[in-house]
Order: sequence, then C-alpha cells, then structure tokens
Amino acid sequence: MDASLTDLSTGPTHEVQRPSQQSVPVVLASPHSGNRYPRDFVENSRLDPMMLRRSEDSYVDEIFRTAPELGAPLLRALFPRAYVDVNREPFELDPAMFADKLPDYINVSSPRVAAGLGTIARVVANGADIYHRKLSFAEALSRIRTCYWPYHRALRALTEETRQRFGYCILMDCHSMPSAGLEGSEINGRQVDFVIGDCHGMACAAAVMQTVVQCLRDLGYSVRRNTPYSGGFVTSHYGRPEEALHAIQIEINRALYMDERHMTRLPGLDVLSERLAALITELGALDDPALTAKS
Repeated sequence: MDASLTDLSTGPTHEVQRPSQQSVPVVLASPHSGNRYPRDFVENSRLDPMMLRRSEDSYVDEIFRTAPELGAPLLRALFPRAYVDVNREPFELDPAMFADKLPDYINVSSPRVAAGLGTIARVVANGADIYHRKLSFAEALSRIRTCYWPYHRALRALTEETRQRFGYCILMDCHSMPSAGLEGSEINGRQVDFVIGDCHGMACAAAVMQTVVQCLRDLGYSVRRNTPYSGGFVTSHYGRPEEALHAIQIEINRALYMDERHMTRLPGLDVLSERLAALITELGALDDPALTAKS
C-alpha cells in the first residue's frame, strides 16, 4: 500500500496478520513501514509528503508478508515513523521541540534525542527539520497514547502468547537501511545486503544469530553483524534470552527491492520475499537448548 492521508483517531494504528494457527515460535514486527500520514501532521510540517517518507522503512511489511502462511504472526505499524517512533523508549523527547516544559520523567539526553530522532522525531532520516513550529507536550502525549502504547501492547501480547505456547519466542524486528552512506556497513567497498543486530550478543541466544547469518549467506547475500546497527529499543527491551525471549534486528539494503529516489517497488521485492520465507522457516525449526528459559 502506498502512502495516504488519514485520521488516526478514527481507525486502527497497527495491524496483526495472524496465521490460521501459529505453528512456529517466531514473531515478526515491522515498526517503521507505516505509511498512513495524519492529515494535520502533513499540513503542519515544513516538508512535503515525499520528504516525510524518507524516514520510512518502505515495504518491509510486504517483504515479510509470507509470515502468516508459514505459521508466524506479523505485526505492522500503520502510522509513519516520522509521526511516532515505536523503536524508542516511550518518552525520548527533545525539549527544544516543545513550547512548554517537559515533565521530569522525560528522557531528554539520549543519543537518539541528540540526533533529532527521538520518540517524536525532530528531523527525517536525511536530517531535514520536520516542523515549522514548536509542539505542545499534549500533542506528543496524544500520539504516544494513540500509536505507541497500542503497538507495544500488541507486541508484548504476541511474544508472551508465543513463549507460553512453545516455551520460547524468537522476535525478529524488521527494518531497512539506505543503500549508501552508512559508515561501517561495507565489505570490500560494497555496502552489505543485510546487517543483523543482537545488541552484541545480549538480546538472543547465539544460535539465533548464527542461524540468521548463515541462512542469508546461503541465499547469496552479504551480511554484517551489529555494525552499524546493533539493535534498537525493541531488540534491547524485548531481548531477554534468560527468560526464553530472543530478539534480533534485521536491516535490509533498500537497493535490493526499491527505487529509493522515487519510493517505488522494484521486481526484487517479490524475489526477496520468496527467499526470506526460508529464513522464517529455518528460525521456526531451530532446536537448541539455549532457547528455553534457564531454571
């Protein structure tokens, strides 16, 4: 689905695509592929809609559309990352963006806030300022209540249901990355196809990382681990391998499946989707004692 204007107060802000029966201990999430832009947000931005879309992980939810057919649920945000970023703490906010004083519990000093990419972003991915005015904290709180909390309630429910049913859960947080300009993302002078992050071994059992990397390499892709993306809030927050909850972040080179300038799909999207079905299958079949909770 291409970008559209909407009123998020009258409809769903996320969607769970469930299999008829979950048959594998895997949950997939696409937090940044949402493309339903609130009309008032667009009207109050200094950027045109195409510029706002530069922060999207466009079509990532489509890449993993086979998940329900393979027995795994897929959670996707419908709202855009530029509006609310659910791969952040709930209140990572830049005080310079707001007309009123922020409450004391707000995290105003994280590296994400400093970069302008907090829970409510100040800039889009290329660094252009989003707003031509200061926001009120009430606006931020409304977005967090409408979009952020429901998304995470759904994600917690899916991971807990999976863990209770199978004894453990593997959460794959799905993202995309620009095809150029990322320091540390090249091999032999060429940007890699995938970057896989597990918070440097803290967010999942080693077997999960090994399986993902080996599967992708067997499919012919180049892969790096944890550089330049080691995992965001979702990976670090949900990744608790000692409690049988394993989280891993996957970043896909956009050149594999889309025209980055025009934000359009390429034929490679269908190819990629078919190939990554093998990754979901292999994770679902993974059998390792380290996946279950430690007694």
